[in-house]
Amino acid sequence: MSHDHIHNHAHEHCHGHCGEHAHEHHHHNEEGELRETIVKLVLSAILLVVAIIIEKNTDLKTWQYLLIYLIPYLIVGWETLKEGAEKLLEGEALDEDFLMGVATVGALAIGFLPGAGTQFPEAVFVMLFFQLGELFEGIAEGRSRRSISALMDIRPDTANLETPEGLKVVRPDSVAVGETVVVKPGEKVPMDGVVLEGNSALDTKALTGESVPRNISAGDSIISGCINLWGLLRVKVGKPFGESTASRVLELVENAAGNKSRSESFITRFAKIYTPIVVGAAVLLAIIPPLAGGGSFATWLYRALTFLIVSCPCALVISVPLSFFGGIGGASRRGILVKGANYLEALTRLGTVVFDKTGTLTEGVFEVTAVHPEIIKEKELLHLTAHVERHSKHPVAEALRKAYPEEADDCNVEDVREFAGKGVQATVNGRRISAGNEKMMEELGIKVHGCEKCGGAGTIVHVAVDSEYVGHILISDRVKSSSAEAIAMLKAAGAGRTVMLTGDSAKVAESVAKTVGVDSYGAGLLPAEKLSELETLIDTADKKTTVAFVGDGINDAPVLARADIGIAMGALGSDAAIEAADVVLMDDDPRKIATAIRIARKTVGISRQNICFAITVKLAVLLLAAFGLAPMWLAVFADVGVTVIAVLNAMRTLA
Repeated sequence: MSHDHIHNHAHEHCHGHCGEHAHEHHHHNEEGELRETIVKLVLSAILLVVAIIIEKNTDLKTWQYLLIYLIPYLIVGWETLKEGAEKLLEGEALDEDFLMGVATVGALAIGFLPGAGTQFPEAVFVMLFFQLGELFEGIAEGRSRRSISALMDIRPDTANLETPEGLKVVRPDSVAVGETVVVKPGEKVPMDGVVLEGNSALDTKALTGESVPRNISAGDSIISGCINLWGLLRVKVGKPFGESTASRVLELVENAAGNKSRSESFITRFAKIYTPIVVGAAVLLAIIPPLAGGGSFATWLYRALTFLIVSCPCALVISVPLSFFGGIGGASRRGILVKGANYLEALTRLGTVVFDKTGTLTEGVFEVTAVHPEIIKEKELLHLTAHVERHSKHPVAEALRKAYPEEADDCNVEDVREFAGKGVQATVNGRRISAGNEKMMEELGIKVHGCEKCGGAGTIVHVAVDSEYVGHILISDRVKSSSAEAIAMLKAAGAGRTVMLTGDSAKVAESVAKTVGVDSYGAGLLPAEKLSELETLIDTADKKTTVAFVGDGINDAPVLARADIGIAMGALGSDAAIEAADVVLMDDDPRKIATAIRIARKTVGISRQNICFAITVKLAVLLLAAFGLAPMWLAVFADVGVTVIAVLNAMRTLA
């Protein structure tokens, strides 16, 4: 099992884990490779002991001893030599296989130099130790990768499609939007859609990290990747398989590897400069001292080969990306999707957290709590408003329609005009109806009154008919029970400032701000004004810290994109959130932000530990090797041993 082969494992989550069969097949292949490596190690070790016994009890020629030692050497080292040669032909000579091959072949060759003595046992032992280290490294990385693969195994292989002939098991990507699929108990939901028939509970843990099942019944939206626990469900497909939530989540996690952290970028640059310099130093170490009369050529060649073994920075190149990979996977398991290591690193420097109100700190479930007509009856006021808001997707519009369920489609609604962030106007059966906030009424020149009747905090929708004010409706939104705790957790985690921005009235904003405990708030803001407020906060913030915006990802896409870190809340199935945000919380719990910060800090801390540990050990052994104080086996430990320790340390990010 070569280093390059193992290294590719660390990134293999990007390919082939979509189906359970592929995953099982790969798992069996991996077990077979491990068994084969163990057999080679044991056989080579036995033959090495036999060769040493023969050498101590016989008086053969040097080349005859070489032939005896070549048997265990080639058994354990053939793959390394082969891959090193292939890399040399490809122009990528400075990798670990090539350097190990050159060092051990050089050790074998030293035995033919006058007065050098044979280094055959050490050459075989070094290759054995190298492969043993690779074995442990492979096992460690395999566990890490399988943990991520199991977590991400949320996309089903099949779907039960309803056809005129009955149920047909098909590939999910062959099911069209509008068709009906049946989800049996215990099966994964294959597509996003709406439940047509059936009652059940869904296990959403793979997506949200929440262990409490979510009850579902006819009319509810359903997302792919969840597990149907007990009831039979008929689901009308709403999105193509490639655009389903499970597919989008997998795509997001797979692409996360492309957004490197500053630590990863540093290691890439470091390796490109460090390795050629050290290899050049090894060559000079082999040539200059013996030419200057500082000892035999064999002595300095041995030191140079030892120096060469230490030079490859594999502990850094593997363990640092693996740390971030594990951190992203650990966050995903808790329902927190991070689009890249750079955003994970940015979370560790979070200074200001800016919240949207509706759907973020509040439930986002509006209901009419008071109706105050002026010159018409209460029922007519609700009726007119429901007409105007008939086609709007805004939560306030849905609350108004819900308050007047008798609303029918027999009215003639035309000439609909939207006032961004203010309201809507339409002609209903020849009458011009205006419904919106106070700013909209001011623009239309309509004077509002009677607001003192609304004692509770909420959104006030003013209504006018043909420019005559006819009353207003109070719509309230509940503050989430977890919001105050989330703000407290953020402050405990070191967030310097919390801010709430909302398009709602100052009265509502003040009430919510006091309830949840944010440091400051801005009210009555249009989407463009929210963006302006955020930019001001970014400009005035400490440049060593980052500013995050937390929103529902639907109306706040520009603000999410502008923030240093855009965090989308309650984004199950929300395309806008997944596209615009850098971090997506797969449920609507704002406490997950503090969890994300904790995971990010642990991940970055572990990657820095690995960098310091690997560089310190490497430099120490390089100095010892240069002065002849480090045998080859210690050099192998400095390379492979440090890599194994760093990889095992990196695996802690999965916990």
